Amino acid sequence: MRPTIMYLNSSIHMLKERLGMRFCVIFCAIIFILSACSFFEGGDIDLTTAKIVTGVDDKLMPVQAINIFPKGSSKVVCWFEWRDAKVNTQIMAKWHYVTDDIHILDYPFTVPNKQGSGSVALTSPEGKSLPMGQYKVDLLAGNRILKSLTFKIE
Repeated sequence: MRPTIMYLNSSIHMLKERLGMRFCVIFCAIIFILSACSFFEGGDIDLTTAKIVTGVDDKLMPVQAINIFPKGSSKVVCWFEWRDAKVNTQIMAKWHYVTDDIHILDYPFTVPNKQGSGSVALTSPEGKSLPMGQYKVDLLAGNRILKSLTFKIE
C-alpha cells in the first residue's frame, strides 16, 4: 500500500507544479469525495422520518409518538418512512439497552419498494415487561447508520 501512497504524493506534487495550487486542491477534493463514496455502504435508501411510537394502526401508520414509556411497558415500536430506495435494500435494526450497555437484538429486514413506511418492534416475552432504563435503536444500511433513536422506560 505504501507504493500507491508514494505514487499519489508524487502525482499531486507534479500537478501542483504544472497546474497550480488551486487545481491541485480541487483535484484532491474530488479524489477524497470519490473514495469516501466507495467507503460507505448503504447509500441505496433515504430514511426521511423515524420515530418511537406505542404502536401502528390498521393502515400501518404510527400511533402516539413518545420517548418516555411508563413502567410495565412490554412493547416499543420504531416506525419509519423511506424514499429513493433500491428495491430489496437490506436494513438492520439494532436494539440496545444503554443503561447497562447491553446489546439486545439485531433484526434484519428487506425494504420491498422504492418508497414507503414500515416498523420494527422490541417486545418482551409474554407476561414480562421491559426493564426500566434508557434504550436506543439504530437503523442501518450496510455500515451506515441511517437513524438513531433513543427512548426511556420509567
